[in-house]
Parts: sequence; C-alpha cells; structure tokens
Amino acid sequence: MNSKPFSNFYYLFVAVISLLIIATFTAKASDTISSAPDFTLKSQSGENMRLEEQQGNVVLINFWASWCAPCREELPHFEAMQQEYQDIGFTVLAVNVDENPEKATALLKDIAVSFPVLFDDNDQVSKLYDVRAMPTTVIIDRDGNKRLTHYGYKTGDETKYQSVVKALLRE
Repeated sequence: MNSKPFSNFYYLFVAVISLLIIATFTAKASDTISSAPDFTLKSQSGENMRLEEQQGNVVLINFWASWCAPCREELPHFEAMQQEYQDIGFTVLAVNVDENPEKATALLKDIAVSFPVLFDDNDQVSKLYDVRAMPTTVIIDRDGNKRLTHYGYKTGDETKYQSVVKALLRE
C-alpha cells in the first residue's frame, strides 16, 4: 500500500486546522477592544489630569516605577514618540506607581520628559488597568478604546508601540 496519499492528506488536514486556529485567535484579538476606564490623577505639575480630556487623541499610558530598570530604559523612547507625533494628536501619559512620588521626581531629573507624569500612589488606576508587571503599556485610540496592552519591556518593544500608534493616528 502506498502511504503517500495518506501523508498528503495528513499534511493538508494539519494545515487547515492550523489556519482555523490562527483565524480564531485573530478574531478574538480584534474582539478584545474595550473602552478604556476613565481616571483622574494628580500630575507632576500639581494639577489633576483626567483621561477623558484626551478624547480625540491617541494616548499611550505607561505604568512605571522608579525602581524598575526596564521602565527607565523605555522612557526616552516614549519621549521621542511624544516629540514626533504630538502635533498630530498623540500624547503619552506616564503613570508612576511608586508609593512615594518623590522617588519618581528624583529619577525624572536624570531622564527629562515633556509629557505629563501622573501619580497613582494608591494603585487605584493600576487596578483599573489590571497592571500586573512593570512596566505596563496601554495604547488607546481616538475614541477612547484600549487597542493594545503590553506587559513588561525588552529592547525593541518600542518599535511595536510606534507601529500601533502610527496605524491609530491614520484611522
């Protein structure tokens, strides 16, 4: 008996099942768009900032801490994005989660940023956004919907963020 026809059928079957699985996960990824919870936090300048005030902009929210080395590594990348895209409807909101905001202020003397730094020293907003790793980055579209949540950071992740931001700015 020739096993070649069975072998071809087997590979075709596996390919079809694989495509179905990929299509299912892709569909679920697009279904995960949800409204970003609104919040108000005190900013480094002393004023309160509300997320809802950013409606109409693409917003990158970055949850970070002064003790987090990857957080310190990615802040300059966010500053570069802020500078490049702020004039076309983009902003970064850096939400610091240190219990003591002075630690963040001290770090920001070494890493200058022009975007708003907000303080979530009681973790209320972090809980709203299910922050489970430092850093956590959330990108929100112009309509106020979460379009990306990314936990952690490794060199090169900023390319992914920039790609998502550029696509959302074109929408």
